[in-house]
Amino acid sequence: MILAIDIGNTNIVIGCIELEKIYFVERVSTDISKTELEYVVELKTLLDLYQIKIQDITGCIIASVVPPLNNVVKAAAEKLLHISPLLVGPGVKTGLNILMDNPGQLGSDLVVNAVAGLKYYGAPLILIDMGTATTISVVDENRNYIGGMILPGVRVSLESLVNRTSQLPKISLEAPKKVIGKNTVDCMKSGIVMGQASCIDGMIDRIWEELGYQTDIVATGGLAGSIVPYCKKKMIHDNELTLKGLSIIYHKNIE
Repeated sequence: MILAIDIGNTNIVIGCIELEKIYFVERVSTDISKTELEYVVELKTLLDLYQIKIQDITGCIIASVVPPLNNVVKAAAEKLLHISPLLVGPGVKTGLNILMDNPGQLGSDLVVNAVAGLKYYGAPLILIDMGTATTISVVDENRNYIGGMILPGVRVSLESLVNRTSQLPKISLEAPKKVIGKNTVDCMKSGIVMGQASCIDGMIDRIWEELGYQTDIVATGGLAGSIVPYCKKKMIHDNELTLKGLSIIYHKNIE
């Protein structure tokens, strides 16, 4: 069994996986002010919650888009598990062919998602990750990662709207009953949820037009569940995609 950790800007996704079996996937808040010991306690608490024994964990892998936390979380995992975690980055085998101007600039989370997407859903493929930012990745029919796009995330857009206007209230992230809102709150909900869904649908059309063919679509990320149901394009919602990718990359590098 391995412990997989994905450090994002808003949340850290933590899970345990053994071959194809996923024991749990949980999210904790990303906090660069926390110490190594505090992350040890968080990891230990999660393992205890799911009754997983430390001695049953034989490996650990970490992907991160928050460099200040890389060494802190890595040291925390090492202190708790008494094994050296693998950090996804340069020199780590992924098996992914990246056709970008600078492949080294591609975020480790996007690499991990693409690796899992190729194994479980094949190519061509569009991968949508809805977190702090909404990222869209494109894998062509030859299994090459050819690029993508980055959009403001759903919650980032909502917070910006509220913080930069005088009269708009803070609202929960949920869809209204109708697209055409009849009050301020419903108008905001429609703009945020339906607007993001429409944006994703539109981007997919533009990608397909540029590729010259259609693809399968997989969505993941903490906010995907709030948006995917309102997209008109048929897509698979896989909340465990990143964890699966981390497991694949870990085994590529130890075998």
